[in-house]
Amino acid sequence: MADDLALLLAANKSFYRAFAGRDATAMAALWAVRAPVACVHPGWPAISGRDAVLTSWRQILGNPASPRVRCHKEQVFLYGEVGFVICQELLEEGMLVATNIFVREDAAWRMVHHQASPLAAVALEFDEPPSSLRN
Repeated sequence: MADDLALLLAANKSFYRAFAGRDATAMAALWAVRAPVACVHPGWPAISGRDAVLTSWRQILGNPASPRVRCHKEQVFLYGEVGFVICQELLEEGMLVATNIFVREDAAWRMVHHQASPLAAVALEFDEPPSSLRN
């Protein structure tokens, strides 16, 4: 299981390397081919289907005004052939929280879903929500 967790984390790091390097080819190689895929970019409607998702990434990676993103505080979860990583995305203008879901396809972890959303200002100051915001 430790090997799978390490491989899943490595796949997530590859995603952010492709993002930071604006490498559409590397980004395409990370996404599943047979499993259904979807993506929700901040402020965009949900996108589904490999072709549509990869088109969105080509648009983002090809746009010089797109934000530079770094991954921070990864948490890895594994459920057999499915795993996901929750992390913070650091940008010059703020922070997002992201969920990246992977499935095992052809003996490799391939992304099937990415969603990033703005992180509330209060969360920027605390590792966990203040007690007044907890249930």
